[in-house]
Amino acid sequence: MKNKKAQELGCHSRSEHLPEDTTQEQLLEVIRDFNEDPAVDAMLVQHPTPPQIDYDAALLAIDPDKDVDGMHPLNMGRLALGIPGPVPCTPAGIEALLAHYEIPVSGRPVCILGRGYTLGRPLALLLSQKRPTANAAVTVVHTGVPDWPEYTRRAEIVIAAAGVPGILQPEHIEPGAVVIGGGVRYEGRKLLPDVDERCEEVAGAITPRVGGVGPTTIAMLFKNAIEAAERRAA
Repeated sequence: MKNKKAQELGCHSRSEHLPEDTTQEQLLEVIRDFNEDPAVDAMLVQHPTPPQIDYDAALLAIDPDKDVDGMHPLNMGRLALGIPGPVPCTPAGIEALLAHYEIPVSGRPVCILGRGYTLGRPLALLLSQKRPTANAAVTVVHTGVPDWPEYTRRAEIVIAAAGVPGILQPEHIEPGAVVIGGGVRYEGRKLLPDVDERCEEVAGAITPRVGGVGPTTIAMLFKNAIEAAERRAA
């Protein structure tokens, strides 16, 4: 899908489809090749990986300035400190989504249900930064908090990012709240979102089951790629 979107946008897309029994060293060799290739501005290792692959080690091997997913520890540190760099794509897409639909965020209570390093944690950092499309009062809860619905019910914007199908039910949100479904799980090819469809009856605004956060994530991936190319060109 990413290769197809690159073609649509006129971006050169080079990919290495490795066999399932690829070793860690073989993967690292491909990463080193991409790091050293001057024609490559941005790259990623598609996740999930086979069990013999240490994904964290592969991530650390990527040149941080070519890390299009924004998940390298150096880039997570840049995000925490407010230093420009690649931003994790799904969190950036959620901020862009709220801005596009002119949903005010600044000063409002936002509750993120989920603390994962790909979405919950970086999104909390992003939405709490001092910026017109952020600057929120952010609370992060998770399934280890027994009374987490007490927090989601107090929020004007609720982002479900737990990766637990149907975890957010209508009784967990206040009428009129903005609800964004960021977490999903797949059962075969079936998409199982965190947000129960009945939340639509209570929410003031809600992302659709299909075609909500996914397209914005892809858009931010290519935004990161373009910005990486611009930095290298400069």
